[in-house]
Amino acid sequence: MEIDKRKIVVYCSLILGMLVVGSCSYTTNKEEVVQNKKEPVDFIDPIIGAITYGEKSKDAHGFGKTFPGTATPFGLVQLSPDTFTGGDNGSGYSYEHATLEGFSFTHMSGVGWFGDLGNFLVTPTTGKLQTNRGVPDDPESGYRSRFTHDSEITKAGYYAVTLDDYKVKAELTSAPRAGIIKFTYPENNNSRIQIDLSRRVGGTSTEQYIKVVNENTIQGWMKCPPEGGGWGAGDGNADYVVYFYCQFSKPLKDYGIWSADIPDVPRKMRFIRKETYQDAVKNAQIFEGKNEMQGKHLGFYTNFETKEGEEVLLKSGISFVSIAGAKENLEHDINHWDFNKTRQEARESWSKAIANISVSGATDKEKTIFYTALYHTMIDPRTFSDVNGNYIGADKKIHKTQDFTYRTIFSGWDVFRSQFPLQTIINPTLVNDEINSLLQMAEFSGKEYLPRWEMLNSYSGCMLGNPAVSVIVDAYEKGIRNYDIEKAFKYSKNTVDNTGNGALGYSTNHISKTLEYAYSDWALATFAKSLGKETIAADYFKKSKNYKNIWNKDVNWFRAKDSSGTWLDWKGKTVHGQGCIESNPYQQGWFVPHDIEGLKELMGGEEAFKNELISFFENTPEDFLWNNYYNHPNEPVHHVPFMLNEAGVPHLTQKITRKICSNAYGTDAYGLCGNEDVGQMSAWYVLASIGVHPINPGDNKYQITSPVFNEIEIKLDETYYKGKTFKIIANNNSEENIYIQSIKLNDKILDRFWISHEEITTGGILELEMGSEPKIN
Repeated sequence: MEIDKRKIVVYCSLILGMLVVGSCSYTTNKEEVVQNKKEPVDFIDPIIGAITYGEKSKDAHGFGKTFPGTATPFGLVQLSPDTFTGGDNGSGYSYEHATLEGFSFTHMSGVGWFGDLGNFLVTPTTGKLQTNRGVPDDPESGYRSRFTHDSEITKAGYYAVTLDDYKVKAELTSAPRAGIIKFTYPENNNSRIQIDLSRRVGGTSTEQYIKVVNENTIQGWMKCPPEGGGWGAGDGNADYVVYFYCQFSKPLKDYGIWSADIPDVPRKMRFIRKETYQDAVKNAQIFEGKNEMQGKHLGFYTNFETKEGEEVLLKSGISFVSIAGAKENLEHDINHWDFNKTRQEARESWSKAIANISVSGATDKEKTIFYTALYHTMIDPRTFSDVNGNYIGADKKIHKTQDFTYRTIFSGWDVFRSQFPLQTIINPTLVNDEINSLLQMAEFSGKEYLPRWEMLNSYSGCMLGNPAVSVIVDAYEKGIRNYDIEKAFKYSKNTVDNTGNGALGYSTNHISKTLEYAYSDWALATFAKSLGKETIAADYFKKSKNYKNIWNKDVNWFRAKDSSGTWLDWKGKTVHGQGCIESNPYQQGWFVPHDIEGLKELMGGEEAFKNELISFFENTPEDFLWNNYYNHPNEPVHHVPFMLNEAGVPHLTQKITRKICSNAYGTDAYGLCGNEDVGQMSAWYVLASIGVHPINPGDNKYQITSPVFNEIEIKLDETYYKGKTFKIIANNNSEENIYIQSIKLNDKILDRFWISHEEITTGGILELEMGSEPKIN
């Protein structure tokens, strides 16, 4: 048989070609899969929670109040857009606003009480120079610009938006103590960068200084005392100076300083927003070519021509210590003009930070909520010291840290509940830093007691209780102890003695204070017992029972009374006020985390306690927005869902926490049902969604609930803990299978619905079998 060799060659060539094409196609597809696979950091979306009030608002407290711009984990700089200066707009930005004022280098996250920071406001403009911000209804009256959310990009370490009135694209990224902005301009003979040195969220800086150092550099400072408003409209006692060292990629050729001859009025927001004040700013005197100036209301500008698509960059180091510190921070963090390099470094810093917890087996929506929540827990307590270790202490003097990072913004009343318990697991060094910072503040201030709500070294007095004591005791009991322990105990005891229930055994006219102080008495007693101070421990354990002194049998609930022992008028459990702060008696009354058995006894026993808890949740609205029952937007009740474990109905803890995770959190600007409160709202989600959450910080117990995710892995810090990793596995988990059928810890049956801190940090596996029906004992 004759074989046509040419045909064989052709056939072989065709087959080989098909194999090559197939192989190339397979390789290409494989590469595309790898390229398209989202990493955990890609799920972070800082727009979540970035709204104050909007069409969904039901109360005066608002939504998340986060900022959508850039930061690094626990960094000193937060470079972010600002939409409005004034009102209860603490982050400087709110999603419902239609105009931008510019981009400032410092921001608070998720706070009310008017906020603060928002310093060194940079705005790209074109056309006529305007020296005041103008108003949202009339953007042309100032330098603010319209924008749309269609042009916004919000990612971990990156923010972009187009200022429509100027047709300028702004891109932001941050390093720990510096930030860099890239502006892309249209063709214009009169383009500009202008900097409002007076700008401050909630008020104004009262004095500024600026100096042109060379053709690319300016430096200076802004003083921000309480007289200029800010935190609590000045009542928060925030008193700080922000120093900057700023450089421009385009040389300073046509520049100047403006100075407003402001009216002789107080510098609080209610005065500076009046027309006479704003007219003075609008008519500020322009000093062309001025190289140095100090004044009460200053700004700086640099004019230049731009071609279509021309990029102009600005970068600045920030310090709360000195100009030299700001310069060193900039030179350390961003010693180049490569915007993308800093952007990538910021992204990598977040990727590394959130790697402490990884989750799998859920929807992209749930991962977006989770990783953004984890991101929000890593804004504060932020770095307050410079790269060289220098920081301003509570005595207004410069100090240098040796073996810890000095930190600030401690929203104590909020964050002792979930945020710091979470950080004890994933960031024990951070917790150690914060305790050292609190102790130094108590020492250098001369007060020798701990702040309740600390803001840039201020004892703001905001809210109530003694949360710093809780944070210290919780850390100590978990083995986080790299600080002066005797000093920690001394200042904790001083704190409890300074603000407690006193000789009466209750706080007059107050339910909230009486219950919160009883808990901090318990915390101090626990600390004393661990240190072998038995007499002190016995005394404060006794004081921790003082919550019983305001239980009123007539109404069968906690009720405030005056100094003579007379009960205050009773309007019902769900009416706000009546001795309660940001709550009503029904909500505040559950805050006896340290003595649940005692609370059960007051209520009439196990069954009465259980029924009251069930009733509390049955009346809660499905959307969990502000209400008179389980009010997830505010902190006093955050532990209550987990009390159902202690009531013998753990299936209800599982059902309710899954519903809260589903309904109270989302992926847009409304994605936080209440104020973020410096990490607390997000920390609650992180813990609840992985299936553990404390009731009583300091007792080393986490309640077990239904995880949102099928598998969770926690990387443990081997400097503090024995284990390397701790895994939580939820077999057969789904939206329907939310109920725990059985629990194993390291392959051994666990017949309780709590796990100790030591069991977690020793490492191992917590394995849950899930089902669609509750398992009721």
